[in-house]
Amino acid sequence: MKRAWLILVSGLAAAALGYFGFYHLCIADARHMRQSPTPELAWLKAEFRLGDAEFNRIATLHEAYREGCMERCRLIDGKNEALKAMLAGTNVITPEIERALAEAAQLRAECLTHMLQHFYEVSQSMPPEQGRRYLIWVHERTLQTGTHRMMQ
Repeated sequence: MKRAWLILVSGLAAAALGYFGFYHLCIADARHMRQSPTPELAWLKAEFRLGDAEFNRIATLHEAYREGCMERCRLIDGKNEALKAMLAGTNVITPEIERALAEAAQLRAECLTHMLQHFYEVSQSMPPEQGRRYLIWVHERTLQTGTHRMMQ
């Protein structure tokens, strides 16, 4: 009886050790990415097999783009709020509403232009084949052809 318990406990211990060991190995990449100084870009380094120099150039580009992007988003949000206020007070399209719509469209076009420029700069910081693959990847995820809608 004592031997049966020893076998059972040893088997459970081995199973637990195997489970936690396997779990630890499986999440090692995710843990490493999370501890990166730029965790939001760590996937990019892994997915496109970038060296440290390439990755550092892209991280610098990303930080510069992000600052401008946040400002553009703030302007778009402000314009959208102003437009909502105008629309709430009327049931017709006024010249002021038309101007606000045109200004909002212009801000979104500028945002898209900057975003595409950033994508091209990032792709040019990669090895040529990886840069082409990156552009295909980001275009598929940011521009929905046929729906005339940009993903956010």
